[in-house]
Amino acid sequence: MHSAATADPAVAPPVVAIVGATGTGKSDLAIELAQKLSESGVRAEIVNADAMQLYRGMDIGTAKVPESERRGVPHHLFDVWEVTREASVADYQAMARAKIQDIQSRGALPLLVGGSGLYVSSVLYEFEFPGTDPEIRAQLEARLETEGLTPLLQELTDKDPLAAAAIDPQNTRRVIRALEVIEITGQPFGAGLDAEHRPWQESTVVVGLHRERADLVETLNQRVEAMWEKGLVDEVRDLIPLGIERGITASRAIGYQQALEFLAGTVSREDAIENTQSLTRRYARRQVSWFRRDDNTRWLTSDEPGVLERALGVVAEAWT
Repeated sequence: MHSAATADPAVAPPVVAIVGATGTGKSDLAIELAQKLSESGVRAEIVNADAMQLYRGMDIGTAKVPESERRGVPHHLFDVWEVTREASVADYQAMARAKIQDIQSRGALPLLVGGSGLYVSSVLYEFEFPGTDPEIRAQLEARLETEGLTPLLQELTDKDPLAAAAIDPQNTRRVIRALEVIEITGQPFGAGLDAEHRPWQESTVVVGLHRERADLVETLNQRVEAMWEKGLVDEVRDLIPLGIERGITASRAIGYQQALEFLAGTVSREDAIENTQSLTRRYARRQVSWFRRDDNTRWLTSDEPGVLERALGVVAEAWT
């Protein structure tokens, strides 16, 4: 097996992405990997690729690693947006690529870590974001009002199954945006995200973390319960004066929407937790579908012995 110490300092550091479903241990592996690389004289820095961890104050419900547990490993693009801001993949792409290039310019290794498939792919592959067309957008929004969401979802599935698998079906704005892009460009919204298309940087490594379905479901269910025990409701209550209820993206985040409903008295605590668990499991399935389509991903089982050493080997192999 290659050693991290074999990395050639004359060669630009590759981009290493650590991806997979929520609950597979991406953050822990990234920190351990960075620490191990540091022992070999290789500096590694983590760049966030989780859409919800971009938001300031959304910590418990996003499983954000507290600063006290980051073990000295630099973390970037966490807590950069207010909860009132609408998420923008195009803005994220620009921020993430600039940060990655900055890290590489210092001879350090960027670790792009997260499970938001569209965000990861927007960085790794040459995906351009078309502008908007107010007339097309208005037509689609009118259809949503008159026909409801189901026909639009079916149309998206027919025209672009990749985008349909990646987008939360409850996120009407994302559904409309995908259909708008298809109408404007004549191409599927997800076409530019296919791994067979042009990578942003030639030297790119994608490590995927996998867990057996039954184990993952149990982990996710327990994780949601733990979030509520750790104070998710209090966290959301503190975010209300900061405008989370007005936040188009933040207010609909899994766990946060359910906590808001509980605080509003429209659902019981038990139902809110159960709904969060169900949505989390569904989200994990979409994540697996998204990342599994990339044949270049090096898949590792997160709880198998030696997973860290295998990950180190993959990095060393790419950086020689």
